[in-house]
Amino acid sequence: MEQVWLETGFGRVEAWYLPAVPKSFPDAPAPLNTAVIFSHGNGELIDDWDVAMRPLAVAGVAVLLLEFPGYGHSDGKPSRRTIREASVVAFDWLSHRREIDPDRIVAWGRSMGGGSAGDLVSDRPVAGLILQSTFSSAKALARASFAPGFLVRDAYDNVAAVRAYEGPVLLMHGPGDEVLPFGHAERIAEARGGLDVTPIECGHNDCARVWPEILQRVQAFLGENGILPAP
Repeated sequence: MEQVWLETGFGRVEAWYLPAVPKSFPDAPAPLNTAVIFSHGNGELIDDWDVAMRPLAVAGVAVLLLEFPGYGHSDGKPSRRTIREASVVAFDWLSHRREIDPDRIVAWGRSMGGGSAGDLVSDRPVAGLILQSTFSSAKALARASFAPGFLVRDAYDNVAAVRAYEGPVLLMHGPGDEVLPFGHAERIAEARGGLDVTPIECGHNDCARVWPEILQRVQAFLGENGILPAP
């Protein structure tokens, strides 16, 4: 794991980079790697996701764990503007890594991080969008007491983001989610024809027990949509 400091207009934002584990390709150069930018939930830090994401790196997918402004050791305060800027800088940093294919960078947002991932697909040429246990819009969140103030103030709209995005989308949500009801995912799915919700057998914050299955579904999504390089 490599600690990364991303320079933004409001200060430095911390990120942790998990490079893809090199594979052995006799008599052939290793292909450029797929990469995922992961944005976590409100009550979390990137520290909470290092171990969970290592199997994905072992499977050949690089992971950039992006901290929110004002969270952990990152400068600034969380707002849609600062989070959006940090996500763009993170994408640009990844796209210039010599081992990363800039055409195979995926945005993955969990819970609150879904807003960040949804914005990134309109700001950069993201190869795929993964939304896990996230909200349909900030307006729909206004009634939820758990939501941080900036989420309610800023006009996040994941339904509109998915409707405008032309790339592949994976929606994962727990039918028993006690924080963000399953209906949020269903409303996002309605934004596009042919988009379904993949149920995950957990609530909102107890998904560690099914994490291997979630990673398998993510890898299948990347493979099915040609985002993983051919073996």
